[in-house]
Amino acid sequence: MAKKRSQSLHFPAGKTFAFSILDDTDDATLENVRPVYDLLSDLGFRTTKTVWPVACPEGSEIFFAAETLADEAYRRYITILAERGFEITWHGATMESSTRERTSLALEAFREHLGVYPPIHCNHGHNAENIYWGLNRYRSPPLRFPFHLKVAIFPERFSGENPSSPFFWGDLCKAHFRYVRNFTFKEINSLRCDPETPYSLSGTPFVNLWFSTSDAPDLAAFNQLVTPASLDRLEREGGFCILSTHLGKRFCRNGRIDSTFKETMTYLARKNGWFVPVSTLLDHLVDQGRGRPRSGSSLMRLELRHIADRLRKP
Repeated sequence: MAKKRSQSLHFPAGKTFAFSILDDTDDATLENVRPVYDLLSDLGFRTTKTVWPVACPEGSEIFFAAETLADEAYRRYITILAERGFEITWHGATMESSTRERTSLALEAFREHLGVYPPIHCNHGHNAENIYWGLNRYRSPPLRFPFHLKVAIFPERFSGENPSSPFFWGDLCKAHFRYVRNFTFKEINSLRCDPETPYSLSGTPFVNLWFSTSDAPDLAAFNQLVTPASLDRLEREGGFCILSTHLGKRFCRNGRIDSTFKETMTYLARKNGWFVPVSTLLDHLVDQGRGRPRSGSSLMRLELRHIADRLRKP
């Protein structure tokens, strides 16, 4: 993994590193994310926010507090964010499992509200339509063998890539999405985690390009991973950070933004970083020569690295 400044990465306008946020919409409401995005906008960041395009009339025991584009005030603010230069993409059709019909309707609702189809797909929780997810996330034969034994005992619930499933939408994923998120790591420099991101895989035909990210699922994890010291290292290494998080999870409470988060983002904003939406950064990496098919040995190293990362203590 890259420990010194990368000689193969070049960022526009003389920028020496890149940083973006991929914000999963779990728990997000107008009240708790508007102050956060107003801060990011004022500091000069342009990041990526996922949304759920349609409502979930059956309800959700875990994600009931979040809002969707079916909520008018929330939708208006999301439109404002898009006009400001933030990238809006999706986290599935809605907060619970969606059949092909609802997924298709949600794609059209997204296009109707925002004028384009979303560029990035991020699997969500335990939704049955998640694509190449769960045990199917690991593609290397030595790792898949024990997983197949487990599936024989505990059937896999994710089937977005299975044409015989009512949750199939793989052809829609292929047609509309440039990128799909795969592995996430507890490391600030996403280049260290996966030097080949984004990449394609011959065994996942319904995904155009996969990409890996750094991972900080809530405020506490964010403040632990993203610090002035870690950002200084990211800058020295000349890498990039695509940080998967949930900005609806306690970053703003009772209208007040967490002070540590605010101070860290203000510190970062003063650096010579390229602060652009995720697909802008990924497109740039493709232009720099990434986006190629991944070899079997390289994929296995990545998958083992991910397993090891999951076993690490926070």
